[in-house]
Amino acid sequence: MYEGKYPKKRYKRTLLFLKENISTQESILDLGVTNPFSEIMKEEGYTVTNTQGEDLDIDISRIQSETFDVLTAFEIFEHMLSPLQVLKNTNAKKLVASVPLKLWFASAYRSKTDDWDRHYHEFEDWQFDWLLEKAGWTIKKREKFSHPVKKIGFRPLLRLFTPRYYLVYAERA
Repeated sequence: MYEGKYPKKRYKRTLLFLKENISTQESILDLGVTNPFSEIMKEEGYTVTNTQGEDLDIDISRIQSETFDVLTAFEIFEHMLSPLQVLKNTNAKKLVASVPLKLWFASAYRSKTDDWDRHYHEFEDWQFDWLLEKAGWTIKKREKFSHPVKKIGFRPLLRLFTPRYYLVYAERA
């Protein structure tokens, strides 16, 4: 299931976290177009609908108008100028989200070939917690994990034990 070029460790950790917090009976709106992880969620029995690639900094009409039990956002918020509007205006009562953490030894990610694949934010955990709190969410569970790379050098060594991703499960009334 997680073979090939996909990030096996990250997907396994994210799926386990999702299963610990979200029932397959709950409907999910996954921010972002259909992707390998949304397909994995479907294979695991979740009912998942994806957004269609609209610029969520500008158009949140779908998020406001449709009702889902859970909003998922896996490495999406760092690409948005203002994730606050999405977080405040969803009808979902549960959130499972992950963001890349800011690394002191690496610059924010910027693709040289894709204008969309750039990071406005790489969060520190307290910053993401604060954003969720400001949007009305209460964090129920959180987890950080590293993301080693198969390269030799000082920064790859640091990636062995420095947390790179932050997963959060949150709820609101």
